Amino acid sequence: MPTSRSYRDSCGVARALDVVGERWALLVVRELLLVPQRFSELRRALPNVSSNLLSDRLRELEDNGVVRRSAPTEGPRIYELTEWGRKLEPMLRALGDWGIDAPQPPSPSSLSATSVLIFLEGAARPDPEAPPMDCSLELDGRVWTVRVASGRVQVLPGAPATAAVSLRTEPATLSALLSDPGTLTAACADGRVSVVGDLPVVERLLRAVTEPWSGDRASAPQ
Repeated sequence: MPTSRSYRDSCGVARALDVVGERWALLVVRELLLVPQRFSELRRALPNVSSNLLSDRLRELEDNGVVRRSAPTEGPRIYELTEWGRKLEPMLRALGDWGIDAPQPPSPSSLSATSVLIFLEGAARPDPEAPPMDCSLELDGRVWTVRVASGRVQVLPGAPATAAVSLRTEPATLSALLSDPGTLTAACADGRVSVVGDLPVVERLLRAVTEPWSGDRASAPQ
């Protein structure tokens, strides 16, 4: 059942936690940062939450004005962030940066496509003088545009009109490649990665994380 627990504390931090502090709530928000999703898609991205608990969290977030449901003419309803809910994005990204140094969870653990893509956006520092390009990336059956331009990487839902290269893999494999781009050739050879186009283009994208032009260093989630 949805919870109505409160800290009964007037501080803004406590009031925020009254809204999004329940278990799984912020992870639901994370999954909706890049694209609206159906219940089944959220359930797949969060395999360790029960359907009933996910329904409760979505209902609470909707009641609190963080999430809204749209009703398409065909198919199941789609969940998306409200304008107020989207204001959580910088805080979630900062929390993810902070959590990189926290211990890994016990195995087996999950890693969603959204998690890896958010990391890629935040950690990649490509050469700002390099010509812009769009790459097509397929993760877990969904296609994304990875846009590299002006020294940053942007992830957009849907396929690009023209792709410099197309890459298909799984979130855990992409995370491993972001940690060690040198394993790309082996991953292609054993079928964990499929690339259409030039491998050097993919390598440049991956090395924008491990060898950022600014000299910063980052570690990919596992």
